[in-house]
This record gives sequence, structure tokens and C-alpha cells, in this order.
Amino acid sequence: MTPREVAALLAYVVRLDPRMNLDDPQAAADRLAQWCDLLSDVPATAHGWDAARTARDYIARNPYRIQPSDISRPWHAHKADALNRHVGTFEPAQHPHLDPDDVTGYRAALAAERHAVATGQQAPDTHRAITAGPAAAEVERRLAELGTYMPRTVAQALAAHRPRRAEREQLAAANRPDPLDVPCTHPPCRAPIGQPCRNLHRNPRTAHPSRIDAATAHHHARQEQPA
Repeated sequence: MTPREVAALLAYVVRLDPRMNLDDPQAAADRLAQWCDLLSDVPATAHGWDAARTARDYIARNPYRIQPSDISRPWHAHKADALNRHVGTFEPAQHPHLDPDDVTGYRAALAAERHAVATGQQAPDTHRAITAGPAAAEVERRLAELGTYMPRTVAQALAAHRPRRAEREQLAAANRPDPLDVPCTHPPCRAPIGQPCRNLHRNPRTAHPSRIDAATAHHHARQEQPA
């Protein structure tokens, strides 16, 4: 908080608790200097945070005179909770100027995002693509087999340029059968694992019916295996 914000907070505190009023100007100035020092890293307002509301809640619930630590402690607890709830991902789509292959730039943007969350300038991003449930471990394993060599948010931004890979990742994330997990046994095709079916007159991103059936059976067998 700036000295002006701290002074306004102290005036509000005195209005709620007249015991905090000081008649001696020097004592009032000393107290203001102390509060400014101890609250210099505490914002007046932020996402989910309001220093005045924190002071009001303290005064309403405690018989003791409020101290600056009664405001700074809740702020640092709020800050730690926000960082713990923040997934720590970075959305390149929100920053079109950032080159997905620029590792240094990506890390700097990620650090800036975490700093914004830590200082209350930005709300934590708590979204997770895969959370829990019996299928979560299987989905993670399948995505790992595909090779997660870049953050998923970057992969999503590049999906239009790598449709086959994006389709496989979508199938894995939805825990659905993937034809490319098994070889194709159709005689004119015989495409190996990971390769699309050949000699298809329909959509080239589909697979022969026998391969789809084999992939479905393979998927069900995986589901029945113990984790």
C-alpha cells in the first residue's frame, strides 16, 4: 500500500474502533510510519482481497486493538493460497506475439503470470484438463505415450497445424479408442502402429473398420488392466 492508502486505512480503523485514535500528532505520525513500513508489500485491494474488509472483520471479532500484522498475515496467507491453486500454465493464445518455440520468452511470460497472481493483479487459473476419477491415470499414461514434449496449452494453440496429432490427443484426453494404437490388418493396407490407414477413398483421417474394431477391443482390454 502507498502511504496515502495506509493513511486512509488507519482513518477507517479509527472510525470503527475509537480506541485507536491518538491525540498526540507525533504519536500519530510514528504509528503511520510504522504501518506504512509493515504494509508496504500488502495491496489495498486485489483479486479476492480487500485490506479494509480484513481490518473490519478483525475489529468485529476481536477485543484487542488491531495491529498491522493483523492485516499482513492474512494477505500473505491469501497470496500463498492463490499460488497453490494456480495451475501454472500459460495460454499462448492470449499472447499472439509470443513464439511457441521461444523457451526463454515462454519462461519469462510464465514468471510474469505467477508474479501477477502473487501480487493480486490476476486471479489464479485453477482449470485442469484432467482432474480425478478412475480414467485420469489411464489418460495421463496415453498422453505420455504420445510424447508430451511441450506444454499442453502450446499444443492446443498449434492443433490446427498438426491435425492428426491433435486428434490423437483429443481421443486420449476423452479416454476413447484410438485406431493408431493398433496396426491395421486390412490386407491392402497393413499400416503399422502410429501410421494412418492407406488406400482410403473416404476421409484420410479415418481408419478401416477392422482397425477401428481392433482399437476398440484394445481400449477395453486396457481399461480392465489394474492401475
